[in-house]
Amino acid sequence: MKVLRPILFALVLVAAFLYFTTLRPGHPQVSEWLSQPSKVEITEAASGDSLDSEEQNNISVYKNNIPAVVNITSKAMTLDFFYGEVPQEGQGSGFVIDKEGHIVTNYHVIADAQQVEVTLHNKKKYRATVVGTDPAHDLAVIQIKAPDLAPAVLGDSRNLKVGQKVYAIGNPFGLSGTMTRGIVSSIRPVREPNGSTIDEAIQTDAAINPGNSGGPLLNWHGEVIGINTMILLALARMPESVSLFPSIQPKQC
Repeated sequence: MKVLRPILFALVLVAAFLYFTTLRPGHPQVSEWLSQPSKVEITEAASGDSLDSEEQNNISVYKNNIPAVVNITSKAMTLDFFYGEVPQEGQGSGFVIDKEGHIVTNYHVIADAQQVEVTLHNKKKYRATVVGTDPAHDLAVIQIKAPDLAPAVLGDSRNLKVGQKVYAIGNPFGLSGTMTRGIVSSIRPVREPNGSTIDEAIQTDAAINPGNSGGPLLNWHGEVIGINTMILLALARMPESVSLFPSIQPKQC
């Protein structure tokens, strides 16, 4: 009897606990405490409206220059051993330099093209004519007839310093209107694949991809200081691409 008495007392305590915490009518179940908390506190992120000065400048440079950047598509005929002449399409970037519709781009973007088409930022397309080329420096000027063009502002790269921030806008992989940012890594002579030399090429670590050719390189103020002309692929101990731009210097009168 002495052994049973503690066991019975323990059972009474357990039964009382279950009754008052679980079985009593109107009392919330344990499962309800876990799945239906009486109060949920949610912490909201701070408002994203505030931008620092650097972000504001990035946005301003892009907004002011994107209307001047164009996508260029060229169509040429190439000779195939089995099929004879076959059409070939190339793509690159360029930028408007005046209200008359002159556009600067790379020569290799429009080389040997029978047809050149320009797509503006507003998605309107225009047939372009080639008005001038400089194959030695991989430069070309084409022209379209279009209203309300927004020319880019040409800057001066003569006082450019290594370490300054720069922006590149173009159409890599056919994706229109992308901008990347970097710094001036070097200003030096560079020999191009065709053997010619660019005396003061601007090297930058801003990401540049196929389709950026002919697009503008901009300074912190949003002025054009260079033109994307080629990419050196990763070599030896250089894990990233090196982008080179012919510098822009105003002609002295």
